[in-house]
Amino acid sequence: MIDDDADIRLLLRELLERSGYVVDEAKDGRAGLRRLFTNAPALVILDVTMPALDGYQTLERIRDLSDVPVLMLTARTQELEKVRGLSAGADDYVAKPFGRQELLARVQALLRRTGGKTEVVEAYRDGFAQIDYAQRQVKVQGREVQLTPLEFKLLSAFVQNPNHVLSRDRLLELVWGDPYGVSGDQVKLYVGYLRRKLVPDAPESAPIETVRGFGYRYRPHDS
Repeated sequence: MIDDDADIRLLLRELLERSGYVVDEAKDGRAGLRRLFTNAPALVILDVTMPALDGYQTLERIRDLSDVPVLMLTARTQELEKVRGLSAGADDYVAKPFGRQELLARVQALLRRTGGKTEVVEAYRDGFAQIDYAQRQVKVQGREVQLTPLEFKLLSAFVQNPNHVLSRDRLLELVWGDPYGVSGDQVKLYVGYLRRKLVPDAPESAPIETVRGFGYRYRPHDS
């Protein structure tokens, strides 16, 4: 659980441990991300309003690293806030103050859905690109490349699905979080941006192929 309120962390720890769960806690987003690496959890309970790295920013980093189920916990009850969290990759959303039995039921439902098994992706490497997910650092054949958060997510979607054709709608879902609320032209535009960032002198040589009529495919280079 990641929450800057010590009283909430204490309440959640007591509630969850009484139900038989092993609980690890962090007081902010950065500490929570470090915990994700050192002790991959079966579930994350994530507060929205935190200093430095808020819940949405932390969730974005988590989704770069893992598909671990995330339950967002917040005092913000407006519908748009819930939609924002779910669209960003949260699996469920509970408003404070919360009912203890409801929270436990939602935790149990999420764990049943995933079987409690998750993986944390720390890095990627092939003969063309290296990605350090913790540092959000990308290198292409030894040269550091500065990507925007959206370009980073797009590259991550490609390298995590090597040799698979990803349709425009699938990329909108993986990268933008919504296959319907964003114009499909954005995919073509950002694939072009990404190719130029990866290989400025010859973007067409970047290992992201256009599969006409279907989408795009990343062809990893041999190491």
